[in-house]
Amino acid sequence: MRLKALIFDVDGTLADTEEAHRGAFNEAFRRHGLDWNWSKPRYAHLLLTTGGKERLRVYIDSLALPAAEHLELAGRIAAIHKTKTEIYASMVEAGQVSLRDGVERLIDEAACANVRLAIASTTTLANIETLLRATLGRYSMQRFAVIGAGDQVRHKKPAPEIYRFVLRELALCAEDCVAIEDSVNGLTAAKTAGLYTVVTPSYWTLGDDFSAADLVLPSLGSTARPLPPRAVALVGRGMLGIREIDRQLHEIREYQ
Repeated sequence: MRLKALIFDVDGTLADTEEAHRGAFNEAFRRHGLDWNWSKPRYAHLLLTTGGKERLRVYIDSLALPAAEHLELAGRIAAIHKTKTEIYASMVEAGQVSLRDGVERLIDEAACANVRLAIASTTTLANIETLLRATLGRYSMQRFAVIGAGDQVRHKKPAPEIYRFVLRELALCAEDCVAIEDSVNGLTAAKTAGLYTVVTPSYWTLGDDFSAADLVLPSLGSTARPLPPRAVALVGRGMLGIREIDRQLHEIREYQ
């Protein structure tokens, strides 16, 4: 088997977390006395900027306010984001976020096939730990050989730094690993790092251009919810598994 590691993005890929993030932002705004409310369309646009604090800064910069108010609000970003993170964590711990279809199955398959698991995300380590613990159990962090979080690199996606960090920690070549993403920023980061990349778009990224991806599927698929016929034609069965990923990785590397 050529495949040595699967590297997962988190938000939108492991789980459709973005609606929970949006709700947590809006509740944080309320608690901080701000009359902001991010609608789904606005939040979808803001997702083009990776990182919660960075997203807040872009939003503040877009407001038609005097320079002094911009400066004051910018100084509150860390506190607002801290509150948002606490709210988000409570939502995840309450079971309001679940893994996307096929994710847990693929993680289990990887373990059985001795394929290492890693994470390359722009979110915080605390958010990653909370999600994994709530969805995969108490010791789920230990299932991942490397966890790369957004605060471990200087430049977030679409920069490739987080993927290069994870590859260094894994001590593996990009040619032997596969990234699983859901956004154009993630796809760009993974492809720039030299990775074969599978994209499973979420609600928030359905309209993005994924023409640079090696494989685009609506989900990873499962017995209960198999992939649609068009995706089955690409994969060979109703779900994407380790065997199918390894075959596709082998074929594309041989072609190159």
